[in-house]
Amino acid sequence: MATSDKPKPTGKPTPNPAANPAATPSAQLRDPKAGERGKVDLPAEIFGQPINRHVMWLAVDVHLTNQRQGTASVKTRAAVSGGGIKPWRQKGTGRARSGTIRSPIWVGGGRAFGPKPHDHRKQLPKKVRQLAFASALSVRAKDGKVFVVTDVGVEQGKTRELFGLLTSMGLANKPCLLVIDGNDPKVLRAGRNIPWLRTTSAAQANTYDVLRAENIVVTQAAVTALKEGRAR
Repeated sequence: MATSDKPKPTGKPTPNPAANPAATPSAQLRDPKAGERGKVDLPAEIFGQPINRHVMWLAVDVHLTNQRQGTASVKTRAAVSGGGIKPWRQKGTGRARSGTIRSPIWVGGGRAFGPKPHDHRKQLPKKVRQLAFASALSVRAKDGKVFVVTDVGVEQGKTRELFGLLTSMGLANKPCLLVIDGNDPKVLRAGRNIPWLRTTSAAQANTYDVLRAENIVVTQAAVTALKEGRAR
C-alpha cells in the first residue's frame, strides 16, 4: 500500500503570517525651531497597510480621467454652413456624384463621429479609495520618505520660511507633498511659489498626489486628521 504524502499533524498550530503584525511604521519628527526630535510612530491604519498596486492604479486612472473637461466639440454635417444646393448634376460630368459640400468626405465638410461635450467623470467606491490611499502612504512610509513636523513654522506667509524648512530637511528641489490640517492661507501662499512642492490639506490629499511626490511632509495635526478621515 502506498504511503500518503500528506504531512502528519504535529499538534502545533500552523503560523499565520498575516496574524503577525508588521513593525509599527515610523518617521522622523522635526520641529521648525528646535530641529530633529527623534522619531514618531505613524498610525498603521494608513501607513502600515499591505501594498495593493491594482487599486492604486485604479485611483490614479479615475483621478486623471476626472481632470478631463469634456468640452471638445466639432461640427457635424448638419451644423456646417452652406451646401444647400447640389454641387453639380448627377451624371455627365465625369466626376464622382455628390449631393452637398457639407459631406464628411469634403474638405471643410462636417465631421463624422466627432467628439461632443460629455461628462468623463468616474467614481470609485469609498473603501477602494481608502485602500488605494493607504497603500500609497504605506509605500512612501516603507521607503522612509515620510517626514513629520510639529508645525510648518510659517508666520508671515513668506516663501523663504517654508523653503528654509524644506532645505534644512534635505528636500530641496525634490518632488514634495506638504499635507497640513485645514486650509491655512499663509502656508498655501508660501508654498505656491515653490515649483517642486504641492501643498494640500488632509481632507483633500489623494492617491495621485502621494504617488507623484517623492517625499511626504505631514504635520502632526494632519496625521491625526488623516487617521480620523480613514475611520469615517
